[in-house]
Amino acid sequence: MNIIAVAINHHTATIELREALYLHENEIRDFIKDFQSELTKEICILSTCNRTEIYCIPKSLDLTYREIQDLLLKKKPVQNVSPSNFRNYFSCGAVNHLFHISAGIDSLVIGDQQILGQVKDAFTIANEENSIGTYLQKVFQSALKVGKRVKTETELFEGPSSISAAAVQLASKIFSDLKKKKVLVIGAGETSRLAIQNLKQKDVKNITITNRTLSRAEHLTKEFDARVIPFIDFKDVLHEFDIIISATSSPEPLVLKSDIEQVMSKRKNQPLCILDIAIPRDFEPSIKDIDNVFYNDIDALQIIVNQNLERRQSQVPKIKKIIMEELIELFSWYNSLQISPIIKALREQFEQIRLQEYEFFKNKFLPEEQQNLELLTRRIINKLLHNPTVYLRKSADTLDSQGDLNLRLTIIKEMFNIQNQINNNDE
Repeated sequence: MNIIAVAINHHTATIELREALYLHENEIRDFIKDFQSELTKEICILSTCNRTEIYCIPKSLDLTYREIQDLLLKKKPVQNVSPSNFRNYFSCGAVNHLFHISAGIDSLVIGDQQILGQVKDAFTIANEENSIGTYLQKVFQSALKVGKRVKTETELFEGPSSISAAAVQLASKIFSDLKKKKVLVIGAGETSRLAIQNLKQKDVKNITITNRTLSRAEHLTKEFDARVIPFIDFKDVLHEFDIIISATSSPEPLVLKSDIEQVMSKRKNQPLCILDIAIPRDFEPSIKDIDNVFYNDIDALQIIVNQNLERRQSQVPKIKKIIMEELIELFSWYNSLQISPIIKALREQFEQIRLQEYEFFKNKFLPEEQQNLELLTRRIINKLLHNPTVYLRKSADTLDSQGDLNLRLTIIKEMFNIQNQINNNDE
């Protein structure tokens, strides 16, 4: 399978390079058209915050990885990119790499739950642009199947893999129904954004954001349909919230134990969950001694994350087994595409010889014997072709190197002189 893949990702490039080569959907559609006109028969482009990868079937067997890289950089000029920033894959290696991505074990954080959806989106775009044919269609369908099997047959995606996700998971253990709870998020950086994203996945609607720079808080409120309060006022309304998630860069604690004692008095001692994921901490650690205050800092949450990552890592052997099973199935399918025409050509050739000999000899038999002669010659041909047919089909079901399989098929074509017959059938 003449698949070429060229990848730049978190293994090979800095975040600045990855951001510079990130392709928006419209760019992907334009790039597909450019690649189709110049270099490829089939192409699919996967671009996320951590990778930009091109999977293609080349128009010419002489196409090199460098030509693909050069066309990408011509369309998306980026400084300080070198060949060492790219990883190149061919045939089984390209498919194996894609399967690892879909499985979630080639991500920056093992068990990334977004990547399978991103692979599906890339596949959808390529289909809409008519840039995928028989081969890449099957490859990406198999990749999506890998991801679905990993999701249903392993525990890779169980438990949070980030501090923000762990914070929301912990809050859901303290309160059985997060949907009805009021949440205050202090800070508007990426950690806060991820925390809000996780809250939204739990269907939490009552979210308020505060931040020293009001415009950054307002940006998040538009993205997540939250509300904003001025930073200077947040202490006055702390008692209104059931869950407080704080992730600022303040060098000193923002909230003291005495502040929370007043909050609990106003709340009439109703439970309060405080998730302090700032470094240094935004809340005075001694607040954990106050009754009905459930306080956890980043160290406590990191323990949860590490435990989950260890469990996810333990799933890798099982996932690699799934990948290998799907690789074998895919390449058996591909091998069968090559083998079926040979089996057909062999049978046609043997049938032609049988018919010639039957026509030559049938008049030497009585009319009532000719039917038995026909049956006899058919049975002989079927028996002669049984073992070669089984051998060829068995070859399709084994993951031999492509070179070994091609050598076997070449020998059979030459031995029985059926190359021209196969070419005529293809036409």
